[in-house]
Amino acid sequence: MLMSPNGKAARLHYMANGFRVLSHGDHVVCAVSGERIPLDLLRYWSVERQEAYATPEIATRAALNG
Repeated sequence: MLMSPNGKAARLHYMANGFRVLSHGDHVVCAVSGERIPLDLLRYWSVERQEAYATPEIATRAALNG
């Protein structure tokens, strides 16, 4: 998915096996790195914290840092 430079961030509700779009947009922002993640590439998130992560390494680090 191509993101426009002025694209709108989506608001999501993260669940164990997916997410529900609460507010439409073309990306979410990684809670740790601030990187924009296109929705079709979003693979890592925390259900408990309700936040997205750009990479598995970032997701693991966030989980370990509790």
